[in-house]
Amino acid sequence: MLWEALGAARDLGRVHDIAAVLIRYGFGDLVQRLGMARALERAGKVLHLRGQDDIARLEPAARVRRALEELGPTFVKLGQILATRADLFPPDWIAEFGKLQDAAPAVPFEAIRAQLAEDLGDLPENIFAELDTTPLAAASLAQVHRARLADGTPVALKVRRPGIRPVIEADLRLLARLAEIVEAEAPDLRRYRPREVVRQFAHSLRRELDFSAEGRNAERIAASFADQPEIVVPRIHWQWSGERLNVQDFIEGVPGRAVAALPEGFDRRLLARRGARAVLKMVLEDGFFHADPHQGNVFYLPDNRLAFIDFGMVGRLPEARRYEVAELLHGLVDRDGGLVTQVLLGWSDAAEADSESLRADIDRFVDEYHGVPLKQLDFGAMLGDVVGILREHGLALPPDLALMIKAFITLEGLGRQLDPDFDIAGEAAPYLREVILAHHAPDAIAKRGWRGLVSVADLLAGLPHDLARLLRIARRGSLKLEVDVPPLKAFGDQLDRAASRLTMGIVTAALIVGSSIALTVNRSDSVSLIGLLGFVGAMLGGLWVLVSVWRGGR
Repeated sequence: MLWEALGAARDLGRVHDIAAVLIRYGFGDLVQRLGMARALERAGKVLHLRGQDDIARLEPAARVRRALEELGPTFVKLGQILATRADLFPPDWIAEFGKLQDAAPAVPFEAIRAQLAEDLGDLPENIFAELDTTPLAAASLAQVHRARLADGTPVALKVRRPGIRPVIEADLRLLARLAEIVEAEAPDLRRYRPREVVRQFAHSLRRELDFSAEGRNAERIAASFADQPEIVVPRIHWQWSGERLNVQDFIEGVPGRAVAALPEGFDRRLLARRGARAVLKMVLEDGFFHADPHQGNVFYLPDNRLAFIDFGMVGRLPEARRYEVAELLHGLVDRDGGLVTQVLLGWSDAAEADSESLRADIDRFVDEYHGVPLKQLDFGAMLGDVVGILREHGLALPPDLALMIKAFITLEGLGRQLDPDFDIAGEAAPYLREVILAHHAPDAIAKRGWRGLVSVADLLAGLPHDLARLLRIARRGSLKLEVDVPPLKAFGDQLDRAASRLTMGIVTAALIVGSSIALTVNRSDSVSLIGLLGFVGAMLGGLWVLVSVWRGGR
């Protein structure tokens, strides 16, 4: 099954590595079901389906997390994306995925010198007045070195790990095939949209590998805050930046992880408000936001300024989606269960969902917050509870909304670290009101109406042509109706294999009977040779049937 998908031996080594790790962590049955063991056996590779006792005693979530860590950067990134999907996984799994750290041993500077010189167009020592060969940080995709330009400007060099792209591309091909298998073989998991999740993940990871895309993201966000000097985004030095190298201004400040050690002169409450307004502006006003605003990507600067770094992962929300987000948050704040249910059902796109049961659970949830002042609302916990209700009802969010909710939850956590009385609901209220008013403004309504009329007119104008084409196809007898039923196809394949075994069994039995008659009726040498060859053929046919039955049952 997996072997046919690969189509070539280029991914065989990676398949072996992945299968070995899965088996070591007790997922040998998954390796067998996905056809990985059969693919490796055909290539002459052997796997021992045995786990380790100490690993077997771990909880499933911990085993999955450790397996992802060992599988390498692609799977670590996948785990970090899954950590945002509280609508798919229970809290203990989300907590385990949250432990995945995007860290890796540093590559020696001499191993990246040639790639760095190629990307710079000259030797590093000819470009930079100073260059620290010891990295400040090392992650799965890149490592960061500090340097100083000839004019004295301090910069940070983000260098992609040599040879990382082929490994990631092989992993993405395998993940895409695994998602197809899951959708075909596990109908109850289709509502989680595995192919869509993998497609979005692959797109995000490929863009994250392209450091020039990260630079463009940074410039776009910097432009939106051009009139707000309290928000800092590092400048990109494009003359030395490209796909594998990003040279940007070095940010000297207090990292978000060290918020407890903020020196005197910093206004914690003001920093919390500014950080909240920056993220709310990106999400609800611009529709283009930093999708990973964790503590390591935020710095506190003098004069109560904030700096955001690392724009490899960004989220996008079109205007219609921003209005839906505003409606959801407005419904939560106003405790309107009907509005919240309507938005969630629209997002999950689940026609078979029990809307009455979901509405009852949402009503009970919002009733718990009846009479609670806005300042006492834990907005992050509210959103977490909402996606928990979705998970209980088997509903899943689109990936862009999962990123947005994760950003909101992270934002409130950072705000409350700075100010225990941080009121994100109060900070969000003006932005929500602006989004809703803008959606219902006369010019916005007129624009949507005009677009609708144009679409209807185009449909009506093309209707005669489409009907004429349909009638021509019907007259020629070429009109076809295709119905794809994957389980029925699998059943047909099983019947085909069973018929092949039955036919071979009948042929083998006939050879045995015919050869026996030939040996007993006539004693001539030629007839005896024919009988002997018949027995040999029967033995080979019988062995084929036994091996086929054994492999199929396994």
